[in-house]
Amino acid sequence: MTDVSTSDEPKPYLVIRPPSRWAVVNLRELWEFRDLANRFVVRDLKLRYRQTALGLIWVVLQPLLAAGAFAFVFGKVAGLSSEGVPYFAFAYAGMLAWNLFNGALTRMSGSLVGNAQLVSKIFFPRLVLPLSTLGSVLVDFAVALVMGVVVLGVAGVSPGWAALTLPLWLTLITVLAAGLGLLCAALMVPYRDVSYVLPVATQLLLYASPIAYALSSVPASARGWIQLNPLTGVLEGFRWSTLGVGELRMGATVWSLVCAMVLFLLGTFVFTRMERRFADVI
Repeated sequence: MTDVSTSDEPKPYLVIRPPSRWAVVNLRELWEFRDLANRFVVRDLKLRYRQTALGLIWVVLQPLLAAGAFAFVFGKVAGLSSEGVPYFAFAYAGMLAWNLFNGALTRMSGSLVGNAQLVSKIFFPRLVLPLSTLGSVLVDFAVALVMGVVVLGVAGVSPGWAALTLPLWLTLITVLAAGLGLLCAALMVPYRDVSYVLPVATQLLLYASPIAYALSSVPASARGWIQLNPLTGVLEGFRWSTLGVGELRMGATVWSLVCAMVLFLLGTFVFTRMERRFADVI
């Protein structure tokens, strides 16, 4: 009887195993799929502005219109303080930060449900989908930021050395939005209610954050509640770095940093814990 050896059989190139419920993020695996993430970014940009007459102009037009509306309502009608700068530039800076946060949160939260065919039929790290949306969001922000420089130039506003801290505030906003986005993306797969709750929650958060108004304009009795919002410290810091006005409150900044890190770790944990069920439930 001939002994048949299997030692020469080719080994599989890739073995797919379901992740453990307590698995940590595999950074090496994410790096191996970086080309796929880049393709998702390009696809997102093409699909979003395909068959639109204005294309990327919408990225600039939206904060311009919102800043104009806020300048009229809060500046002219309500007569709130813009801390010595034209109210339009004041509101535009706030909308820049808000659009970055809201865009990242909204697109990340719907990334799995919006790509249900890919999630259910093709293997790749599911974390690639929500994280890839950050690329297109940052492209939109960069375009709007260029217009922001024009707005500040026309308004005669010069932030000075405070502009060097801008990357810090951008990182905090992105991490905060990513944590919430990963959490909502994971929960939206089994619970579609999240897609209905999220727009209402973000709308309420818009007016509960110092975007169109300064924190100093809030009555002292309500200022403590506004400062519990983790976006408050980030938005005040962002406006301080872009306009050179306002006060950099270290307590609010540290609170925003702690909330951003906790939410990011929580969002990543929930996402990886639920990942093994996405293909079956979606």
